[in-house]
Amino acid sequence: MEKLVYGGDALGRVDGRVVLTPFALPGETVSVCPEAVRSSLLRARVDSVLTPSAKRMEPACSYFRRCGGCHYQHASYELQLDSKKDILREVLRRIGKIDWTDEIDTVLGDEWGYRNRTQFRIEGDGIGFREARSHKLCGIEACPISSPKINETLAVLSRMMRDSRWPRFVKSLELFTNETEVQVNVLESDRPVARRFFDWCAESIPGAAAGSLEYRCGPFLFRVGNKSFFQVNRFLAQGLVDVAVGGARGETALDLYAGVGLFSLALAGRFPRVTAVESGAGGVRDLKHNAALAGLPVEVVQSDAALYLEKVEQAPDLVLADPPRSGLGKTVVRELIRLAPREIAVVACDPATLARDLAQLLAAGYKLKNLTMIDLFPQTFHIETVARLEWT
Repeated sequence: MEKLVYGGDALGRVDGRVVLTPFALPGETVSVCPEAVRSSLLRARVDSVLTPSAKRMEPACSYFRRCGGCHYQHASYELQLDSKKDILREVLRRIGKIDWTDEIDTVLGDEWGYRNRTQFRIEGDGIGFREARSHKLCGIEACPISSPKINETLAVLSRMMRDSRWPRFVKSLELFTNETEVQVNVLESDRPVARRFFDWCAESIPGAAAGSLEYRCGPFLFRVGNKSFFQVNRFLAQGLVDVAVGGARGETALDLYAGVGLFSLALAGRFPRVTAVESGAGGVRDLKHNAALAGLPVEVVQSDAALYLEKVEQAPDLVLADPPRSGLGKTVVRELIRLAPREIAVVACDPATLARDLAQLLAAGYKLKNLTMIDLFPQTFHIETVARLEWT
């Protein structure tokens, strides 16, 4: 096998055909069983590892390989990081025609127990995740990448599911935690869930939060409602803020896709005027509350980022954007180029859309100053990147 590729597979070649298979590592010789064959591509599963890599590890989780949540538990953490940086460079080169040869800085936290937010599927009496490459449920008793509080709550929920009071029409739910409290959110249900279910959760689950949950990150306390987004790594949220905000200073800063204000409050300590743009009503309510609690003068605007930018006439000194997986998109990039702010910081969770957006910004006259990989998702293929650009 030659390398790991985005999506979690290892890539190799046989008889002139590319082979993609999970759970193999670079440098290994493996025996595979074909699962899908195309003219130039073979998807397969590993039958046996004939020549194992020195960086192959024993997975820490008994559900690994069956559960679809993790992809790299069989690889040393050093190999995971090196592979992610190689993948980031390759995607930037292939999609964005960006040949980044400088160092990619890394910010790391604990490899295990890092998730403060986990979504679970429910079928019958089982709770867990989708099986890898399947819609079947992989029932679990614990998840080693989730926080201790999530695992404690998962055990309680498993007991509650054996009770006749459990609503059998609930299909998925989400647990969001700080260090002592947990928010239980129903994500999918065949019919509305009665208030008494949440009252039962409050009685049965230690630290069950009613409504919003308070989350401390650095010097700030954030209220996070059940409809609001917050970073999922309990160890690296502040590290992400430090990298994204960096040493930037000036008169005006614009925070796009601002959520509950994770970046906005940090920016308000450096810029006299900060505008935070968020489309979700719940996030806007939380953001206003959090700015007021911190005593910081953040202007909060509820709007789609593209629609807001189209109305802006004067460029801010800094634009910080943390878009969804789909990236900034054509309109936002076009408006950023029109405004030409002195500095742009992009927080990206998908290398492909990052490469697409960066290519357009660089072609318009921006210079890519540095790239930092924040490893928010150890044991998985997911890559979080902060790209800082300056107007030339």
